Amino acid sequence: MSSGRHIDVEIGRRRLEAVEYPGASDRRAIVLLHEGLGSVGLWRDFPEALGRATGRRVVAFSRFGHGRSAPPLAKRTPQFFHEEALDVLPELLDRTGAPEPLVVGHSDGASIAIVHAAHHPVAGLALVAPHVFVEELTVEAIRGTRVAYASDGLRERMARHHDDPDVTFWGWCDVWLDPAFATWTIEPEAADVTAPTLLVQGADDPYGTLEQLDRIEARVRGPVSRVVVPGGHSPHLEHPSTVIEAIAAFAGRLP
Repeated sequence: MSSGRHIDVEIGRRRLEAVEYPGASDRRAIVLLHEGLGSVGLWRDFPEALGRATGRRVVAFSRFGHGRSAPPLAKRTPQFFHEEALDVLPELLDRTGAPEPLVVGHSDGASIAIVHAAHHPVAGLALVAPHVFVEELTVEAIRGTRVAYASDGLRERMARHHDDPDVTFWGWCDVWLDPAFATWTIEPEAADVTAPTLLVQGADDPYGTLEQLDRIEARVRGPVSRVVVPGGHSPHLEHPSTVIEAIAAFAGRLP
């Protein structure tokens, strides 16, 4: 994170933690949307390495209730994907001077990216371990993570990266384990995406199967490419060189 510059972003008079890495001013910026338990810091060295590989400016931020950002105003509901995509993200792009970016989303962040791109122009989407519908495998994995949070030291580990790990964790866990969320899908939004799309997935991801990629590819209307690597839910951290190379090649075809 050494070359990143912290920037002040306020939305609704509430602070969002944000960092930018410099890059070419004549290319669309890359904006990173983190996973359900993620933050700026939990991207580790990925933003800086991605900036070097693409030559583009990279902007990363922590959603409300994550990292060092302000807490959410209310308990999170299943509508938060749309709220983040349609209310928060457009304002963030305006305040950071990053119109129509290449959006790189991981997990929940990839879902938010799809909803955003269904309603707003983007240069492209790079979706890492995306979700467009709820799989029982995902729900079972989250139930296991809930146990780890209570009794296996996960809360203590999260406290290193989030001002309030309870707000972060339960805001994510409670939505996914809500019985009413079982029928959640953003496949209709995927059908409205016209931007070029890169799909990245770990072959043994405990939180989602390759059917997520299949359904996205069947519905989006722009060109699609996919990269499947060994491993789990964070291929950009487990196989950084492969994923960064794939995103850099994808970005090379975009404005």
